[in-house]
Amino acid sequence: MKRKLTAGAVLSASALLAGAIQVAAAPAQAAPVLQRDAIIALAGQQAAPVAKALALGGQEQLIVKDAIVDANGTRHLRYDRTYAGLPVLGGDLIVHQKANGTVASVDRAFDGRLSLPSLTPKLSADTASTQAVDSVRATVGIAPADEDASPVTRVDGASSPTLVVWAGDGSPRLAYQTVVHGERADGTPSSQRLVTDAATGQLLSTHEEVQTATGTGKGVHVGTVTLTTTQSGSTYQLKDASRGNQWTGNAKSGNALYTDADNNWGNGTASDTQSAAVDAQFGTGATWDYYKAKFNRNGIKNNGVGASNRVHYGNAYVNAFWQDSCFCMTYGDGTNNANPLTAIDVAGHEMSHGVTAATANLTYSGESGGLNEATSDIFGTMVEWYANLPSDVPDYLIGEKINIFGNGQPLRYMDKPSKDGSSKDSWYSGIGSIDVHYSSGVANHFFYLLAEGSGAKVINGVSYNSPTSNGSTVTGIGRDKAAAIWYRALTTYFTSSTNYKAARTGTLNAAKDLYGAGSVEYNTVAAAWSAVNVS
Repeated sequence: MKRKLTAGAVLSASALLAGAIQVAAAPAQAAPVLQRDAIIALAGQQAAPVAKALALGGQEQLIVKDAIVDANGTRHLRYDRTYAGLPVLGGDLIVHQKANGTVASVDRAFDGRLSLPSLTPKLSADTASTQAVDSVRATVGIAPADEDASPVTRVDGASSPTLVVWAGDGSPRLAYQTVVHGERADGTPSSQRLVTDAATGQLLSTHEEVQTATGTGKGVHVGTVTLTTTQSGSTYQLKDASRGNQWTGNAKSGNALYTDADNNWGNGTASDTQSAAVDAQFGTGATWDYYKAKFNRNGIKNNGVGASNRVHYGNAYVNAFWQDSCFCMTYGDGTNNANPLTAIDVAGHEMSHGVTAATANLTYSGESGGLNEATSDIFGTMVEWYANLPSDVPDYLIGEKINIFGNGQPLRYMDKPSKDGSSKDSWYSGIGSIDVHYSSGVANHFFYLLAEGSGAKVINGVSYNSPTSNGSTVTGIGRDKAAAIWYRALTTYFTSSTNYKAARTGTLNAAKDLYGAGSVEYNTVAAAWSAVNVS
């Protein structure tokens, strides 16, 4: 989970464009990876004409981030933007093209025109760095108000500030981006990315790049599972060449790759050093397999590269976190070093932050931050259902195995989020100002209603009773269809500034693409959003 101190969410906008951009079709018989490489290359070739069609200014350029081609040839080209060579934060957009290359529409994080009076900062880079470090240092020892992370206790320094254009709040301006490094009270490394106005020094945005899932509890294990390993000479490595060479190492030994003489790993106890590694390796593989089987996604970044894990991090460290910078998951051993936080929904949740970063990159504040967190809850839950482990029976409860409260209660509930005492069941004006872990309840509730419907029922041995804000009755379409719609919206329609209203539009577009306008699925998406007061 990330942390964003300053909100800067912008409404997503869709604009119809006149004119056509012609793009040659990708080879019909190409292998999936080659097909994706080909369309990304074509998207890169089209960056300049697309910018012209969008009437971007002469100093603006588009940089390809991702591309999707539908079975009918429709293309969805995701671009980041630069201005005078500087990255534009909050300037991303998605261009939707018909098979013949005609631009049909565009979704933008920032809908205005970029125009800066000057590209010369009034503040020096050194001043910006000092101010950034001072901003973080001022929070030392203070518990974060917007999430359950522990406070920063040490500030080590900052990277060299880089000039950027900040468009995250709808008022573009020249800014500095600085990463301040340190450590939190519970031992979690801290890397806070701050954006400050290059003229006034005003703090515009900051978020914690180390994404964590906090929890305490009993030892968490996946039970007896099959692992794909690599033989090297007479030993075996906990490394999986079939899933992008994903691997697991021991943080107590400098993240050294786990090896074993007989390829029989762990004994199922928390005291055994290999058992947590089995959990981590299996969870990473299950997440890979879920995205591959359901969406033909080839790894978290869709580039065939596997993630890595390190277990036994810190001393009695009650946390787990994902970092894009190392493309890795880190797990602590929990209270008394006896409760490794290696639950499969934790793994799926955290690695799904990586999928979000590689696609919509939903800003981790305001309503987009709630959607970011909900996306990880949704797909963490779906990974759990996909794995279908006897030792962790699938459900719509978040973090139920880590027992963070010490009473067996889960972290969050998807059927009725407010049961945790803080999350929200439905949208209201101002929901973007609360902790993203609680504003995520709206999307979690929407997803449950879309998948399973409203009212009381027992699913897989767990009792649920999901209300609706408008008193309606919703009949679910099934979790696989609901997840397919959310994934389609995330990868094809959501931008960094998508809010709940735009998420409704994006998921309706996704349902139309997958099942048709006016279909049962389309109408249920509309009904489920209305049931959580999003219209």
